[in-house]
Amino acid sequence: MNPPEESRQEDGMRVEVRSGEPAAGSTPGGLPRNVWVVTATSFLADVSSEMLTNVLPLFLANVLGARTAAIGLIEGTAETTASLLKLASGALSDRLGRRKGLAVLGYGLSALAKPFLYLATSWGAVLGVRFADRAGKGLRTAPRDALVADSVDARQRGLAFGLHRAGDTGGAVLGIGIALLVLLPLTRSGAAFDRAMFQRLVLFSMIPAFLAVVVLAMGAREVTRGSGTAAKAGSSRAPLGRTFLGFVGILVVFTLGNSSDAFLILRAQNAGLGIIAILGMMLTFNLVYALVATPAGALSDRLGRRRMLLLGWLLYGLTYLGFAVLRAGWQAWLLMLLYGVYYGLTEGAAKAFVADLVPAEARGSAYGLFNAAIGLAALPASVLAGLLWQGIGSWPGFGPSAPFLFGAGMALLAAVLLLRLPRPQEA
Repeated sequence: MNPPEESRQEDGMRVEVRSGEPAAGSTPGGLPRNVWVVTATSFLADVSSEMLTNVLPLFLANVLGARTAAIGLIEGTAETTASLLKLASGALSDRLGRRKGLAVLGYGLSALAKPFLYLATSWGAVLGVRFADRAGKGLRTAPRDALVADSVDARQRGLAFGLHRAGDTGGAVLGIGIALLVLLPLTRSGAAFDRAMFQRLVLFSMIPAFLAVVVLAMGAREVTRGSGTAAKAGSSRAPLGRTFLGFVGILVVFTLGNSSDAFLILRAQNAGLGIIAILGMMLTFNLVYALVATPAGALSDRLGRRRMLLLGWLLYGLTYLGFAVLRAGWQAWLLMLLYGVYYGLTEGAAKAFVADLVPAEARGSAYGLFNAAIGLAALPASVLAGLLWQGIGSWPGFGPSAPFLFGAGMALLAAVLLLRLPRPQEA
């Protein structure tokens, strides 16, 4: 028997709330076991990833000699790969009625790909590793997000996804901190960032990557229809709805102006920051993000997802305008602090909004489409940013400010469209 339903108003929308939804073993803190396990998994995975992510564009540009257009191609291709697999894995998890196995497989693939960065000697080799790593991300993301949504009471969706984002970003803080500890003694001796420094970070990053797989495999529990809201295996596909599809379209508009954060790092370097200062800047960004994410997610449960997204996108636009007129390294540091607030306000709210807008049996497909649309738009966004900055062939670029002016404009357009998004009963 399905749990009884009631409804509440959010941003003028009627959102269904299943009062019997808490699943998969609630903990004393009030959130189910799966939320904490997935949060711990993401924490460990991000410890691993962030040891490398923030120095990878510097490794590509300064050690391997890759140009910004190539960096944009690498990041865009990697995210596109992840996006296509997110779409497929989310739908597959709905058909199977199971989320955990696909998530474990995805984390495992990323962990296995990471050691090959140690051997990379060209930007093409980095592209191959990033392709495999993002394929793992594509396999795991939609089933993992659906597992969180299936496990938690609807009244706590924002809190659950906010906590997950906080854990994920807390891992980034620790990962960057470890990178600083590894690189600081070397750079103090006057050595320039080189291949040997990067390889040392790769070795350290492998440990938490494999621990993340173990934690998820041993700790998470499947949620079935009898104890929660996961789809029955082989159940018919539920419609996603026009409001959800409209929301995804708006996210595509926003993402076309949201190029890889590698360009923010290169812009900070362009403004005078060295590698240690850049890592400190990114640590600040992730610390702010982690601190804001959980309370912002909980606030979205009360004030509504749309309001949180609008506030975050407007802040994003101001941040990108700041990067467009950047003149000094300290300004980049301050702007990245604001960028962390933007992420904290929007990431958990957006994922909770997806669960608000679609039926439970379609959550895997919905998260697959949600993540796929963002990732697919990341390829043209990152390539376009590289071209706006650098140009190509006989076509000159417009300089370092151009990608950020474009991004700010697209954020404003997306905010206007979100204000006009119809309520479900109007769609």
